Amino acid sequence: MTSDTQPYQPRRACCSEMLPVRGMQYHLRRWQPAQPDPELPLLVLAHGWMDVAASWQFVVDAFSQAFAQGRTIVAHDWRGFGLSRPAAPCDSYYFTDYLADLDMLLEQLSPGRPVDLVGHSMGGNVSSWYAGARPGRIRRFVNLEGFGMPDVPAERTPRRLAQWMDELRTQREGGMGLAPYAGVEAVADRLQKTNRRLPRDKALWLAHHWAAPDRADGLWRILGDASHKIVNPYIYRADEATACLRAITAPMLAVEASDDSLGQWYKGRYTLEQYHERMQLVPQCRIAVVQDAGHMLHHDQPRAVAQLIEEFLGAP
Repeated sequence: MTSDTQPYQPRRACCSEMLPVRGMQYHLRRWQPAQPDPELPLLVLAHGWMDVAASWQFVVDAFSQAFAQGRTIVAHDWRGFGLSRPAAPCDSYYFTDYLADLDMLLEQLSPGRPVDLVGHSMGGNVSSWYAGARPGRIRRFVNLEGFGMPDVPAERTPRRLAQWMDELRTQREGGMGLAPYAGVEAVADRLQKTNRRLPRDKALWLAHHWAAPDRADGLWRILGDASHKIVNPYIYRADEATACLRAITAPMLAVEASDDSLGQWYKGRYTLEQYHERMQLVPQCRIAVVQDAGHMLHHDQPRAVAQLIEEFLGAP
């Protein structure tokens, strides 16, 4: 579908930079104020699965002038997403690599000083584990729909390992690729199909950052490694996740959308009630709900999400 709609115009400009992280170059977007306030902690935004750092632009634009003035904000592309690509081809990605990547990023971006951390979906899950493993590095933590997953019994380990090896074989045979798109308008169509609330202007703007044209054939391809589709060989153990939640010392705000993402994904195998029980394990945690929003709540209601973040982070 084509349209006469112009792409969204960001209110706050950012710069793009690359940082060395564990043998690869990590892509970073930085919203730098004209006069940074050294008293304000760095605000770090962590995107979700098959997303990119640019996904945060709408929330950054929605921050009030009083909040954004003097505050440095950064968002990174996780390894294998956006412009953060491993130096060598990778056939599998591991959850713990994201933790180590985040640790090294923060060492460079805010050495010796805690940061404010906001994570969405996969980025929220990674950040939850990191906040428990490195409690001294986080001043305040906002988790947007980073629910975690249902517990997987240890008895399923042989089946999971076999599935992982089977998918690696399928990948080698060319069966794990991501579908190409005819042009940027088609990419925008795909984004709007996934999220019915996403306006066309924002879909077009995101499409230019979520995908790029291939020089070989001109088709647009998602800036995400297809290897992310391969199942993790390690089963998800809820007792490990909850141990990290208990170890979080930073005040935490858990934000969820009015649409029940867990109900749609897990069909009763993991519910909001069970998620709320896990949140009760965090020493200082409160829950907020964003109305008229789905899983991509920072796209659906950026102003409401920005306001929650502002109110929670407060003064240093």
